Amino acid sequence: MHTVWKGSISFGLVNIPVKLHAATENKDIKLRQLHKECHTPISYKKVCEGCNQEVKDEDIVKAYEYAKNKFVVLDQDELENLRKENEDKAVEIIDFVKLTEIDPIYFERTYFLSPDSTGGKAYALLRQTLEQSGKIGVAKIIIRSKEQLAIVRVYQNALVMETIHYPDEVRSVADVPSIPSEQNIVPKELETALMLVDQLTTEFNPEKYTDDYRNALMELIEEKKATNTISTSDKRPVPDNVTDLMTALQASLEKTKKPTTRKRATKTKKNA
Repeated sequence: MHTVWKGSISFGLVNIPVKLHAATENKDIKLRQLHKECHTPISYKKVCEGCNQEVKDEDIVKAYEYAKNKFVVLDQDELENLRKENEDKAVEIIDFVKLTEIDPIYFERTYFLSPDSTGGKAYALLRQTLEQSGKIGVAKIIIRSKEQLAIVRVYQNALVMETIHYPDEVRSVADVPSIPSEQNIVPKELETALMLVDQLTTEFNPEKYTDDYRNALMELIEEKKATNTISTSDKRPVPDNVTDLMTALQASLEKTKKPTTRKRATKTKKNA
């Protein structure tokens, strides 16, 4: 299992060397975009709107737009130093709370925590402490240059860390349109609804739920493969430096040609 982060988690004076592994994966079927005419894959380029030129990664800087078309440019070294300063104090369990006190709207992404080579005993201690206390730990951690609020809890026999949103990242319910106010619900309607809920109540078994759309899409794809309803593009994208070189060579040839009475074709401006 791939390690996405390596460090330590502490509570009090207990320090636990751990590794972080993604606990979930996206099973969405990724579809490519092709040119309808020749079925060649479509590529995307980073283009400067002001210069109308393609921009290389090394020529890109990060900035914060504090007003329309007004930016504060942030140097990469400044961002890196800020990240390192915060990483040193990022992974400490600061509170213990009950899981039921956190609404699911706050949850973001789940990671498995595994002990590093020397952290087995401390890992087991935290796991048993959380199990017997019925609590979860609230911590902060830096992941991919972003400070995350997180909780540490027990899942089966492992510790998991779930990143959660900060309160100001959760939008206010007051901003949701068309929420009905108190309604006069007829007692018989409520009684019938409660009976329906009771009839449909069962133990949660995640294995019974499947992604019907994804399964149907894969069946369609496999059916087209089996019946040879497929398309292959023989064309390959030409590297930009070659394209630019050929354009320059062609322009040079045009310049060396003797003038003729023939009308020269208007060259279509290349799209960036």
